[in-house]
Amino acid sequence: MPSKTVTRADLIEAVYQEVGLSRKESAQLVESVLEQIAGTLASGESVKISSFGTFSVRRKAQRIGRNPKTGEEVPILPRRVLVFRASHVLKDRINRSLGGGGG
Repeated sequence: MPSKTVTRADLIEAVYQEVGLSRKESAQLVESVLEQIAGTLASGESVKISSFGTFSVRRKAQRIGRNPKTGEEVPILPRRVLVFRASHVLKDRINRSLGGGGG
């Protein structure tokens, strides 16, 4: 099954086609939405999009890892990671599109 990655330009084009804004206005709208999401996540808050899913930031503590080539122990510094949890509506839609019948 061929895969296609949806790009920022694809989102802008979709807004342009569906909403009827100019391409420039569509680009500004998409950029504004993405900036709002990114800013909210950067501040440590979650972003919940109904019937789609929730983006959240999780803190990971420092731990010891291993270099797979040498086996040498190396510290992995504490960090924040982005987590996405799909809503059941999105999961059902994905499964339906694969012919799975959904939950």
